[in-house]
Order: sequence, then structure tokens, then C-alpha cells
Amino acid sequence: MNETILVTGGTGVIGRRVVPLLGAAGREVRVLSRRGGTDAPGVHHVVGDTLRGEGLDAAFGGASTVLHLAGAAKGDDVAARHVIEAAERAGTGHLVLISVTGAGAVPIGYVRMKAASERIVHESAVPYTIIRVAQLHSLLLPVVAKLAVMRLAPADVRLEPIDGDAVAARLAELTLNPPAGRVADLAGPEILSFADLVKQYNATLGRHRRVLGMPLPGALRRAYRSGANLAGDPVDRRGGTWRDFLAGSEVCTNRHASDPESVLDRPSGRGQVEGNLGG
Repeated sequence: MNETILVTGGTGVIGRRVVPLLGAAGREVRVLSRRGGTDAPGVHHVVGDTLRGEGLDAAFGGASTVLHLAGAAKGDDVAARHVIEAAERAGTGHLVLISVTGAGAVPIGYVRMKAASERIVHESAVPYTIIRVAQLHSLLLPVVAKLAVMRLAPADVRLEPIDGDAVAARLAELTLNPPAGRVADLAGPEILSFADLVKQYNATLGRHRRVLGMPLPGALRRAYRSGANLAGDPVDRRGGTWRDFLAGSEVCTNRHASDPESVLDRPSGRGQVEGNLGG
């Protein structure tokens, strides 16, 4: 019988990409989410809530590996505690945790919670792999689109946006292999300022607008200016560029060319956006 992998948050932005890769590797995949989903060959959905700690024992039972992707703008560390406790009770052999670059070094609540989640996993009895990941292209897009409308960009902020498929591929590799502890940070091929992101977004739409710098408060400004949010050394750089992503996204369709701000109406995964900006 194939080993079962439990994926928390398996219906989210990254989870939807990772689950098929794990299934293609011949593993039975159990997806935990608050609303459940439609089962498919090799993929079974269960209902549970990591933040409330509900339904976890049933979900974790018999799973040899857990990939913890579920997250929120608040309570990420609480959810991590519930996940670790359930993993310990179930005798889980490997827990993979996704975190954010700069965890613990940037004075933003979500980033601090990610650092706390790392500590919880590190101090547990469960063998683990922790990977810090930079900002996803798709989650940055609504933020950049809004800044483009405002014609503003936070000053001193540099980011390393990465393609979601590249993140999913790396997570699948880690999940399918033995525990590795803290591994190299994962980031995109470029380091770009927020102004660069906005300017390339505008250029994709054929617009040429001046972008003004928006100052940040003291401690946050110092952290970003020092590059505390950037990937550490060593860093694993993968995937296409921000420009590549924009060229293949809906902002290039006729609908968005005539109404480029309509991207703002889409669900953006608020907690994930905040987390990726924080990292």
C-alpha cells in the first residue's frame, strides 16, 4: 500500500499545484481543508481546521508525511502548534513546513508568527523540513495592480518574486524525500524593488506612469533597507521572471487591457498576500 501524504491547505494557491505532483509520484494524498473538496483517484479530501485544532487526529491518522501549507493572516503560530501536536500523537515521520524569507527579521506580525511556527516545529519531536519561500507572483499581482492605480510604491523595499509552479515542484521534492531540517531559502531569479514591479506591470499594459516612492516607518524601513526580508545564503533561485509572469497572465488579455484595474476585484488570498509581502 502506498504511503499517505497529508497536505494541510491543499486547496490553496500552492496546494492546488503540489497535490497533483505528489499524486503523480504514486503517493496517496489526503487533503485537509476547512470546506473539503471533490475526491479524485489517489486524492481524498477531509474537513478540518488547523487554527481551531478541529478534525486533526482523524486527518493525521495513518499519514507518514505531512506537508503543512495552511496559513492565515492571524494565528499561524497557533495553527502550527495544533499541527505539531497532532503529528506527535499520530507518530508522523516527516513534517514539511513552508515559511517566508526573512522570518523573524522583519517587524511585521505575520512574519514574526512564521518565525514562531518554525521554532515550534524545530523544538518538537517530529522529524522536519523547513523551507523559507519568497513572494509568489500571483499573490503579488493584486497588490502591484493597486499600487499602479495609486501611482505609489513603498520605498526601500526589494523583493524576490517567484513562480508558483517552481515553489510547488520544490515542495514536492522535499515532501517525497527524508527530513532535511532547515534547507536553502527558495526565491525567484531577480531582486526587484516595488517600483520595478509596478513599472513592469504598467509596461505590460502599455502604460507609462510615474511611480512615486512611499516612505515606510522607521523600524520597517531599516529592516527592508538592510535586505532583512531577502533570502539568506545559500539561496535556491528557480522559475521565470516577473516580466515572464506578466506576459502570460490575464493582465495581457483584451479584457484587462481595456480595464486593467479589474484584477483588483479578484479574491487574493489576503493572509497569503500579507505573508508574502512581509517576507
